[in-house]
Amino acid sequence: MDQVLSGTELLDPAIIQNPHPFYRQLLEQAPVWRVPDTDVVVVSSFELLAEAARRVEDFSSNMRCLLYRDASGLPARLSFGDMMVQTLATADPPLHTAHKRTVFPEFVAKRMALLAPEITEAATHYTAQALAKGSADFMAEIGNWVPISVISRLIGFRDSDLDSLLRSALNSVAMLAGTGDLAQIQHLWTASNITAWIAEQLAQAAEAPGNDILTSIERGVASGALKTQEGITILQTMLAAGGESTTSLLGNAARILAEDSALQAELRAAPEQIPAFVEEAARLEPPFRHHMRVATKDTELGGVAIPADATVLLFWGAANRDPAMFDAPDELRFGRPLRHVTFGRGIHQCVGAPLARLEAKIVLTVLLEHTSGFCIEPGESPEWVDSLMVRRYARLPLQFRAR
Repeated sequence: MDQVLSGTELLDPAIIQNPHPFYRQLLEQAPVWRVPDTDVVVVSSFELLAEAARRVEDFSSNMRCLLYRDASGLPARLSFGDMMVQTLATADPPLHTAHKRTVFPEFVAKRMALLAPEITEAATHYTAQALAKGSADFMAEIGNWVPISVISRLIGFRDSDLDSLLRSALNSVAMLAGTGDLAQIQHLWTASNITAWIAEQLAQAAEAPGNDILTSIERGVASGALKTQEGITILQTMLAAGGESTTSLLGNAARILAEDSALQAELRAAPEQIPAFVEEAARLEPPFRHHMRVATKDTELGGVAIPADATVLLFWGAANRDPAMFDAPDELRFGRPLRHVTFGRGIHQCVGAPLARLEAKIVLTVLLEHTSGFCIEPGESPEWVDSLMVRRYARLPLQFRAR
């Protein structure tokens, strides 16, 4: 079955820009696809992806490589073996469990519920700036800035330079794109490194504790529950993933609305439907197209042999459009059962998902309340980031009609 698919299709620029026909092809022809002439395996069906996520003993979350596009257009692996510090998102049990206990209660219970007024303030501020221009790049004016502002406040960083944090967050995720060459990865590695700054932030939290995640991490380091580098890496990961996931979700949702004036009118008339819209936007265009696993031994999935050390890509974007799980999977329908895998599956389901949902609800509510309509800027075209990993707009030019 794999023979009908060429290995170069995975990173084909046209498919990166519009992956949905390729997703359908994978689901129909090779739900577990060993990419020819590589050590990469793609899992696309909902059922098999859920199974792989459960089998943590067979499919480890430990990152051991980065993908890049080689000279022939195939995905190649830049291996770093055991050099990577494995924390939270990339750790396996029992380390994952210990890290989650250190961060998760603070993340959800104490801080997130208090952020709604701050999110509203930020959304209102950035939206007003965009509307004053009449036409603006949604990402540059709103989509990039609200999430990085919120995640910085949630973590508890002191005196944050949002420009620097945004660059670092986007560069960190860009290293995982899989579409660049080795030189690009090396450049991004340097550009995204804010280790020294985060170490200083932890030192400040030790001297002046707060009711925030930064202080929780510092206490974990002080108690020995975390190593210093583990604490720093957790904070870098939270900054990158927390900013990226919401930034992408906001842009993807805004694009759907910009192309459907009737849907805008429906949500303005019934704002209680905005959370349901957020779920469908997240399902149709998940911010992270895939996450990476590594086969710990020779195994199989869906009847396909997977060799030890193979890089396994769990394609959330394809699973979210699996017709075996979703009726009319390419259509936006409110009221579907909440079972998409946009925020992951199993023990690594994103701890920041409630925050991403809250931010999206608030930002879209503010945007709809302060406009009578908006659309793609005439004569302009949105531009996707060149990435196998994320589904985010590099540029989303919109024209607004302010109320």
